[in-house]
Amino acid sequence: MTRARKPRAAEVREPLSRIDRLLEHRVRLAIAVLLSRWDRLSFSRLRELTGETDGSLGAHMRRMEETGYVSVEKEFRDRKPVTWYALAPAGRRALDAHLRALEDLIDPG
Repeated sequence: MTRARKPRAAEVREPLSRIDRLLEHRVRLAIAVLLSRWDRLSFSRLRELTGETDGSLGAHMRRMEETGYVSVEKEFRDRKPVTWYALAPAGRRALDAHLRALEDLIDPG
């Protein structure tokens, strides 16, 4: 078994400093990843995929909307309100940077 060298502090601190605080939460990270894969998803579909309650998911979505990471579109289908979410350009940039920071933390190569 080969012994790995000890990481230098800068190798850890620098990528850690680039991790997006909003995307540190597993649910918000999952939402960003899901929305990066599809053009848009409804609130009910996000709830189903994440397993979150209405209240919890609503709080996460509000936070992501306030930060500009998601865009929201509301409409009525068969007289029922439907809320659609899409990953905004700022959200896509934040997700990409967050994932790069995690990759650099895992493999500082």
